[in-house]
Amino acid sequence: MSKSGIDFIGDIHGHAVELEKLLDKMGYSKRGKAWKHSDRLAFFVGDYIDRGPQIPETLDIVRRMVDAGNAKAIMGNHEYNAICFHQEGENGGHLREHSIKNVLQHHETLKQFRNQQKEYNEYIEWFKTLPLYYETNHFRAVHASWDDENVKQLPDVNENQPLSDDMLRHSAQKRTELYNAFDETLKGKELELPKDLTFLDKDGNERSEVRIKWWEDPDGHTLRSFAVGKSYHLPDHPVENSESFKDSHYKEDEKPIFFGHYWLRGNPSLYRNNICCLDYSVAKGGNLVAYRFDGEERLSNEKLVFV
Repeated sequence: MSKSGIDFIGDIHGHAVELEKLLDKMGYSKRGKAWKHSDRLAFFVGDYIDRGPQIPETLDIVRRMVDAGNAKAIMGNHEYNAICFHQEGENGGHLREHSIKNVLQHHETLKQFRNQQKEYNEYIEWFKTLPLYYETNHFRAVHASWDDENVKQLPDVNENQPLSDDMLRHSAQKRTELYNAFDETLKGKELELPKDLTFLDKDGNERSEVRIKWWEDPDGHTLRSFAVGKSYHLPDHPVENSESFKDSHYKEDEKPIFFGHYWLRGNPSLYRNNICCLDYSVAKGGNLVAYRFDGEERLSNEKLVFV
């Protein structure tokens, strides 16, 4: 990366108007068909599709910036889900079940690409070229969670080496190391709740597992404090069976990491000076958020920008 600075941008979910407002606020301008900054690079952390009103427009902005060398983009769980939703399995059906829940998740994307099957197929193929993680000497970027052991399992994906059909089939085989690596990297780490304790997520689905703060040592945490985002529905019980989280949590002396995925609300702020979540629920009336990174070892709230 030859640019002097990098602007990490959170989950867009088809909100192209907000994306253009954010780019404009940070000094980017549209030159020809692609947005560009004179000396900075945009870096998108995934989830470009589903939910929002301008999904094709969002994909057009992001892909044109990437193709022009003005941005980097990694894969989110919604892109991976879309690939698997369309990818046929070896024995019929698809790698992602066409259940009511899954169809509803992709509904806005499919509706907005109505009568544009060729264009959508091309985006599915593009999704297969998006890296699953990114690391330099100065930072790491991932959609949902970083775990060194998971990263070792993941393929090196790029425009010259897209996800193969064989790799996709293996990644969708549950209870395998590769499945777990894809699942935690793109969807985050989860803690199974005590028996008979469930809650409804933001889409009304009943859940028996909760997303956790994978960057924190679980010792001293309760279920409520260890959960990411809204956790008022959880009791203040101590975290049980936490050994695996304790061994792999992201340490305070590790390089800064940027990610999205968690539907945070309220005023954007850092969890820690090397932990930056950029998803502040633009698809639910929240903010689209960026962090303006200039190579610093310790991050600062003052460098968060949002619309």
